This record gives sequence, structure tokens and C-alpha cells, in this order.
Amino acid sequence: MNSKSLLVLAIALLMFPQIAQTLYSPALADIGQAFAVGPQEAVQTLSVFFLAFAFGVVVWGRLCDRIGRRPSMLAGLALYAGASVLAMSASSFNALLMAQALAAFGAAVGSVVTQTVLRDRFKGAELAQVFSVMGIALAASPAIGLFAGASLVQGFGYRGVLGCLLLVSSALWLWCLRTLPETRPQKVTTLALFETLWRMLHDRDIWRSTLLVALFNIALFSYYSLGPFVFQRLGLSAQWFGYSGVILALGSGLGAWLNKRLLHRGLNGLQLIRLAAVSALAGGGGVWLMQGSGLFVMPMLLVVLAFGMAIPNILGSALANYGDRLGTAGALFGLFYYLLIGGGLMLAAWGQALGETLVLCGALALLLAGSGSKRWPPSS
Repeated sequence: MNSKSLLVLAIALLMFPQIAQTLYSPALADIGQAFAVGPQEAVQTLSVFFLAFAFGVVVWGRLCDRIGRRPSMLAGLALYAGASVLAMSASSFNALLMAQALAAFGAAVGSVVTQTVLRDRFKGAELAQVFSVMGIALAASPAIGLFAGASLVQGFGYRGVLGCLLLVSSALWLWCLRTLPETRPQKVTTLALFETLWRMLHDRDIWRSTLLVALFNIALFSYYSLGPFVFQRLGLSAQWFGYSGVILALGSGLGAWLNKRLLHRGLNGLQLIRLAAVSALAGGGGVWLMQGSGLFVMPMLLVVLAFGMAIPNILGSALANYGDRLGTAGALFGLFYYLLIGGGLMLAAWGQALGETLVLCGALALLLAGSGSKRWPPSS
């Protein structure tokens, strides 16, 4: 499989977990009505998704070092498809949560295994450019997810969303079965999980990267989890929430494109992460001031721009010092930040305060990026 074909498949696989999350967002209000639960309980489905996703990242990352990238990917996608069938037939909210957790566990394969495949194939500056391209492609995910999700909910309710996700996961499984190569090196260093865990727990740069990935994701996904209820309070339909995804995708795409351009101009990763943190804080402040009006979506553009700019730089360099154990280190790195994302979204759901959540995330991101030394992020 040539590099171009691999990149196309990798883009689809990396987009899948994000599409699965954002496609689900417009269905939250319908889920609340169908199972007679309030906004705080309905939003927990996304929190559960991230927490189960975190543990899935560890398992699939570990397995892709042991049994290979290709069989791990196929198993995870198959598990997601099966969980989608269970979710469609769920008769209680708890059963839906359990099915959602199982689906998230399977979806994690699209993140950790795909990133491992890319790190197998590309190194150094080439890898940073690949992640920048991925960032531009991922910018389309919220638009696809929110717009398609809103349309499906309007026509078929939350089960329409689940049916769509079943079809997408099945199509990806068939695509991988036909074309995904095995990229695991012939000689893989088998290191104890706890040895790598111990090393990473004592790595200050890994913790800085972990917290930054979590903060930018909490800022982004707090909009997707709280947004439907903000629109509802403003008297706007779920369809308008779907349209907002198109606007925000432009901001995310602009951030990823700007990131690529500024890298070409010689700015380093730390400078770009700091710039993204400033953008996130400014956007959060704007949302906080304007959340009584539908115009709050406009400053949200700065938040998604920050996401598109920061995430490729953090992910592309975070594991530069773990080249002998990429699958395991990637799994643990994912576990760290997805646990934080899940916990952060639970707090956001409890507070139901979108503007305040965004301001806090932006301020903490700026504090962390500002404390980074010139050698961070490390060169990959």
C-alpha cells in the first residue's frame, strides 16, 4: 500500500471516533426525552464514551504491539459494530450507557492504532507534516457529525444516528480488511507495561502534553455536549445546532491550515501551542459574554481554531522519546488524556456552564504552555 493510499485510510480511521462523538451530540436531547432523563444525565453518555475510550486505548495500543496493527484494528471495528446493534435495541437508559461504553472501547482502535501506524511509517519533520494534514482533515469531522446527526435525529430519532454509525463502522471494517497493511516492525521490543507506565508518570513533558491535549479537547467537546441544551434554551432547533458545526469546522480547518503555514515559516511547536492557548482563552471569554444569544457561536470559532492549531503539534511530538515502545507508550498517553477528558466533561455536564468551562480551559492551557521550556515539545 503506497503512502498516499495509507494516508487516505488513516484519515478516515482517525475521523471515525470524532465523527462518532459529534454525530451523537444532536441526539442527546432526543435521548433525554426517550428515556425520561434530564440534560445532566443525557450528557453523561458522552462522558462515558471518553472514559471507556481511555481504557480501550490502553488495550488496543498494547495489543497492536503484541498481535499487530491490522488484527487489532479489525477486532476493534467489529466490536464497535456489535455494540451499535446492542445500543439500537436498548430498552433502558442504563442499557444504552453500557452499549455506549462498549462502542467507545471499540472506537479507541481508530485513534491509537492509526497513530501507531503513522508513527511506524513516518518520522521527524515528515511525521509533523502528516499530523498537520490530519488536522486539516479532522476539521471536517464536526461539520459532518453535527450536520448529519441533526438531520438523522430530525428524521429517525437517536436510533437513526446509531444505525448510521453501524453502517460507517462496517464499511471501515471492510476497507481495512481489503487494504490495511501490517506495519509493525519485525523486531519489536517487548517491554513491561508497568515499566513504561513508571517512566511516563515521572516524565514532566508527558504530563504537560497530556494536560494540554485534555484541555483543548474538553473545550471543544464541552460545546458538543452542552451546545444542544444551550440552543434549546434559546428556542433554537437541533437543526440549527447542526448548522453550527459547519461554521465551527471552518474555524478548525483554518487553525490546522494556519498551523501548517506557520510551521513552514519557521515557528516552532511551543510558539504555536502558546498562540493556540491565547486564541482559546479569547474565544472562551467571548462565549461567556455572548451565551445569552445565538451569536455565541462566533467567538467559539476561536476555540476550534485553537484546537486545530495545537493538537497536531502536541500529538506529533509527545512520544518522540519513546520510539522503542510506540504502541504501549501511545496507549498509556491516550489513557492519561482520555481519562482527563472524560472527567472534565463530567464536571462540565454537572455545571452546565459552557462559557465558564471554556475560559477555565483556555487559562490553564496558556499557563501550561507558558511554563514550557525551549526543549519542549521535544523534536520528533
